[in-house]
Amino acid sequence: MSISDRVRVRDSTDAPGRPGDGVKLLALAVGFVMATLDATVVTVAAVDIADDMGLGAAALTWLMDGYILSFASLLLLSGSLADRFGARRTYLAGLTLFVIASTMCGLADSGGLLIASRIVQGAAAALFMPSSLSLLVGAFGEPRRRASILGYWTAIVSTASGLGPVVGGVLVDTLGWRSIFLVNIPFGILGAILTLRRIDSSPRRPRALSLASNAAGAGLLAALSIALIQGPHLGWSSPQVIALATTGVLAAGVLVLSERSVASPLIPRSLLANPTFVATTIIGLLLNFGLFGLIFMLGVVLQRAWGLTPMMAGMWLLPMMAVFVLGNLTFARLARRVGSRRPVLVALPLAAVGLATMVTVSASTPYAVLAVVVGVANFCVGVTVPALTAALMAAASGHANTAAALLNANRQVGALLGVAVAGTVLADTADWYHAASVAFTVAALAYGAAACLAWRIPRST
Repeated sequence: MSISDRVRVRDSTDAPGRPGDGVKLLALAVGFVMATLDATVVTVAAVDIADDMGLGAAALTWLMDGYILSFASLLLLSGSLADRFGARRTYLAGLTLFVIASTMCGLADSGGLLIASRIVQGAAAALFMPSSLSLLVGAFGEPRRRASILGYWTAIVSTASGLGPVVGGVLVDTLGWRSIFLVNIPFGILGAILTLRRIDSSPRRPRALSLASNAAGAGLLAALSIALIQGPHLGWSSPQVIALATTGVLAAGVLVLSERSVASPLIPRSLLANPTFVATTIIGLLLNFGLFGLIFMLGVVLQRAWGLTPMMAGMWLLPMMAVFVLGNLTFARLARRVGSRRPVLVALPLAAVGLATMVTVSASTPYAVLAVVVGVANFCVGVTVPALTAALMAAASGHANTAAALLNANRQVGALLGVAVAGTVLADTADWYHAASVAFTVAALAYGAAACLAWRIPRST
């Protein structure tokens, strides 16, 4: 390679971006941001909605969990639809349905209609979230440039997730609870217009839709999600949870039998045979398992053991959460130079070791120590998430839609599983610091296992 060729390669790798990159990124981030915000803003509006609609505790639970349920259960189907009809068409269909469902939520005159509209919102999010990721991969072809863009994209989503309760609180206080849904309308329309103008149509990969596999996959995710949501409240040995677990096992059995017998399985066999794809998929589940369980535990312990109000607990958690965005942006800068593998190999062990030092947490542990250790661990997770996404999508090759759907599904399951385990630990002890110690131990082990699997990522990534 000549000196001039090396200069051109270096310049293209280090360049901050190309004309139009920002618009493409915005077009594909809009849907993800709306879905992320809608998963969190309802928590701060729940009291106002309950008072206005006369909803009880059970109805409020369905208002929040119905969205998660329909979203999680339809993710695998959405990957198949994106293959069959094209990712851009599926993304636009999801955005359109999400805007319609948001309008229905904002205009709902009964609790039943509001809950039904929330379920439709979740289904719409399941359509466009995997498609947005596969379109992003297609729009940015060069691997390291794509990895860098994924860092910025993840930073946008992380910011939206962190600001969700804040944005919801401002909207509810100033414009009323209906505004948290109606605000989606202009953003959804903007995302659709930008997508039509700036995102190229994606190639279709027509394949037969196995009704048995899709139904079994949806049933498995639905049963698992409900069981993990309700388990800590109803008790893991309750008849309802046992019935859900049985349903999940039966659905899993049907899924396995169907996948073995059909010519076009829901999850392509080449993906399951790819060690990089399998490893990064498991790492994604482990990260969300440890992260969300830890966040849930900290929110409870700061209030129960340290006597903080909900607002103060949120303020104390804010510095630990804000570093996610810094981690995402750090990776976006590193990716063009060092790729995806090396940041993960450094970040995951550091996060695991950091959390392991907190297993001795007690009443004498200063807040500053807690904030620094958890903050460093979360920063490392912020570096790792876009790196893993880039590695997984690179390994998926021609199956980007299915890979994106699986990525979102397993992260959703990991988050629900982490919260369920943390909730069970908290419910079974009166010693809040012991519960915190167990949660730190579990999260450290999860991150440690993820760090070991990260060595399966190819050196070229």
